[in-house]
Amino acid sequence: MDSSADKPEKSLSPSVAIDGEKIRAVRETKKLTQLYVANMVGVTTDTISRWENNRYPTIKRENADKLASALEVELAEILKTEAEEATSAEMPVAGESKWKRAGMLLIVVGLAIIGAAYFTFVVPVLHPAAVRKLPPFAAPGQIIPVQIKVSRTRSNREGFIIREKFPPGWRFVASLPSPAAWRENAEEAKWLIPAGNAPVTISYTVLVNPQAPLNTGAEFSGAMVAQAAGTGHTETIGGARSIKVAGIHWADTNGDGRIDDNEIMPAYYLTEEMKGLGLDWKTIEAIWSARGYTWDQSKKEFVVIK
Repeated sequence: MDSSADKPEKSLSPSVAIDGEKIRAVRETKKLTQLYVANMVGVTTDTISRWENNRYPTIKRENADKLASALEVELAEILKTEAEEATSAEMPVAGESKWKRAGMLLIVVGLAIIGAAYFTFVVPVLHPAAVRKLPPFAAPGQIIPVQIKVSRTRSNREGFIIREKFPPGWRFVASLPSPAAWRENAEEAKWLIPAGNAPVTISYTVLVNPQAPLNTGAEFSGAMVAQAAGTGHTETIGGARSIKVAGIHWADTNGDGRIDDNEIMPAYYLTEEMKGLGLDWKTIEAIWSARGYTWDQSKKEFVVIK
């Protein structure tokens, strides 16, 4: 997890002005935790807290795109408007001469022209950003969902390749869209996505290694190969990378041994979105309707508590 995301940026990537209050409102409305959003973006929870409290009012465009993707909103919904930025800007003090004000105006205009020329001729073309979304838990021998969401930029609408490698002993089950390259029992899959304007979501399921020990971590890794300005660019997939192997259902996001009302709807929407990929909705619904569940390690299955 990149804890340096809240430090001053030295790259040429442009920054955007985020609105912390809007970010917090969206996150709380969607009942998302700071930990979940941090994992999706690839930063720390402290960084998310600082963003929400406007400690860092501008951040890298790349991180802003990932943040919007994690919150499942358009980027514009979490940015400050021009009016808000103007309100927060420092105004001239009373009593300044008209000549001084005119001089300041000329300086501002000059800097704006220089800045526009800089970003037009110096800043490289932005690449699409790929973010992985994982459930917090995975039980041995069970099928779990994974999603990779890719945002496109106006400057780059070309196709790209997604390469995804699963933890050792885990097996690919199915995906939407189907992979372009995959071998049975292989621990890697590749998707070839054609050019277009719209964001892309790759939804796939994997079978957890039945022999994976409980209370251990498992790591995913992957990369996106994109074209920009006629050259190839490889970027590591951001967002969540690790998942805990435990006798906990993937839909039980807080790991309390039951699927409550706050967890059932996200699980339902995700299962519907990934219909036909092997997710067991009947078990999810049975656990939600009951008092909870336990894990039978010998049988590698969940036992519903009536």
